[in-house]
Amino acid sequence: MTTKIHPELEKITNRIIKRSAQSRRAYLDGIYIRQKDGFARKRLSAGNQAHAYAGCALHDKTALLGASWPNIGIVTAYNDMLSAHKPFEVYPDIIRKAARTVGATAQVAGGVPAMCDGVTQGQDGMELSLFSRDVIAMSVAIALSHDVFDSALYLGVCDKIVPGLLIGALQFGHLPGIFIPAGPMPSGLPNKEKARIRQLFAEGKIGRDELLKAESASYHSPGTCTFYGTANSNQMLMEVMGLHLPGAAFVNPGTPLRASLTQEATKRATEIISTGDAYTPIGQIVSEKSIVNAIVGLMATGGSTNLTLHIPAIAYAAGIDVCWDDFADISKITPGIAKIYPNGDADVNHFHAAGGMGFLVRELLSAGLLHEDVMTVSGQGLGRYQKEPGLDGDKLVWRDSPKISGNLDILRPASKPFSPEGGLRLLDGPLGRGVIKISAVKPEHQLVTAPAKVFDSQDALYGAFEAGDLNCDFVAVLRFQGPRANGMPELHKLTPALGVLQDKGFKVALVTDGRMSGASGKIPAAIHVGPEAAMGGPLSRVKDGDVITLDAREGRLDIDVDALEFSARTPARQDEAHLSLDFGRGLFSSFRKLCSSAETGARSFVTEAYDA
Repeated sequence: MTTKIHPELEKITNRIIKRSAQSRRAYLDGIYIRQKDGFARKRLSAGNQAHAYAGCALHDKTALLGASWPNIGIVTAYNDMLSAHKPFEVYPDIIRKAARTVGATAQVAGGVPAMCDGVTQGQDGMELSLFSRDVIAMSVAIALSHDVFDSALYLGVCDKIVPGLLIGALQFGHLPGIFIPAGPMPSGLPNKEKARIRQLFAEGKIGRDELLKAESASYHSPGTCTFYGTANSNQMLMEVMGLHLPGAAFVNPGTPLRASLTQEATKRATEIISTGDAYTPIGQIVSEKSIVNAIVGLMATGGSTNLTLHIPAIAYAAGIDVCWDDFADISKITPGIAKIYPNGDADVNHFHAAGGMGFLVRELLSAGLLHEDVMTVSGQGLGRYQKEPGLDGDKLVWRDSPKISGNLDILRPASKPFSPEGGLRLLDGPLGRGVIKISAVKPEHQLVTAPAKVFDSQDALYGAFEAGDLNCDFVAVLRFQGPRANGMPELHKLTPALGVLQDKGFKVALVTDGRMSGASGKIPAAIHVGPEAAMGGPLSRVKDGDVITLDAREGRLDIDVDALEFSARTPARQDEAHLSLDFGRGLFSSFRKLCSSAETGARSFVTEAYDA
């Protein structure tokens, strides 16, 4: 494909390349040093190898000790509590069998933790959620530290799991790797109905039994949740970055096509190793151009706000420096061409049926808004990702994806988008810098000016709602929710309550240094605001009654207080009493102390070579 790249996108990409020159060079130098001459295990002693293969099947052990077959490492996020990861239970057997058919072996190198924000939302465990990403990355490093693998397959889906897997994989950037998803569960209760029932419960109009019945009808079987939150945004991300096989993202679990894609990914993992002609190290797939593609995909689909944290952290792990200004500038030139709940009524199964990722990639490539000349696991640049997989009998084939959307209420061409700009905006002003997801916020709610009501915990805010103290126009300022304060928990629990007040006709907005769920959007919310309050940021100086303006259209986050008076105020201090409670939080105290800002990925790791 020879479509000329959009001049503004080229300009943004070039400035990222220039800004990242030193750190990217240091990263790539590390890849070159680690590249193997022959199979990885040849560098190990006989004793090392004997320990590594003692538990293998006899045939595999013979092949491995004879150094005649490549060896694939499997890193899995399997557990059978979480629907998204339950399908991975059978993947290792599928992979081992597929590997043997092409003269290779496969071993489960290790597992990584996988927690669910849906389970911990509004609970103490949510304070471990964001930091679990970096624990996952560390777990990947431990799994691969045995250094006996020639390529790797990464099994994971949800919020922190895929970014954590990728950050860990990039520490072994010389190693080829393919991400294998589980796919979304079949559609259940419509998302609009689920949201309606949640709001009725918040209003006290229905009981918990009816709420639980609706939730269970929504989340009802193995597979990823079907709304377009962080989990499914991750799958979009892996596809436009070329880390999936083309079209793999949204095929349902337990289907013959899903199994065929897993088998094909295994075979492909043996073709891209260093001893062959198609060597494809993962550290070269994740490049400045593929990071730009990731941001474009996020904007075009109105994806999860959590990726404004994860993409900078992933980029940093590959020696690439991106910031929210890059996100904002890409958003300005990227049309919104998908509407998936919470940005619309459809779920990801409907999106997939309407044309899915193949249609999306074709439209963005045709508009010059994706870099086609990138390395991918398919080996053919991003143009291959305009195709979608299918079965011809038992044979896996790729066909052209639809050239016309199957449903223009879900997926549109770039020439006739839902909106001329992307789904996320940067906010800036005297209260700090943050982001807002506007793709699900109605135009009449994108500008709110109202007095502040200040809270230091989401329980306090919810308590005020239940007491009837919020029946007015207000901007809720919820502070001490950043990564240094308490691990930056999601605040999605507040969405139904604030939605009730908005539906009553009140002007309502949220300003916080915390996160909202990837499924949020109805309420205008300035999130990830930094510098965070725990670091003395502006939110620590806000008082009840201060008039705040959240203007999503112009990207402003303002306060009507004299600048000198505001700066002279004594910052409020965080009540740290709850942090002394256990529930695992004590184990993450060093993460809270060392964590970088939200804009730089809220990461706990530093690569000294980048600053040399």
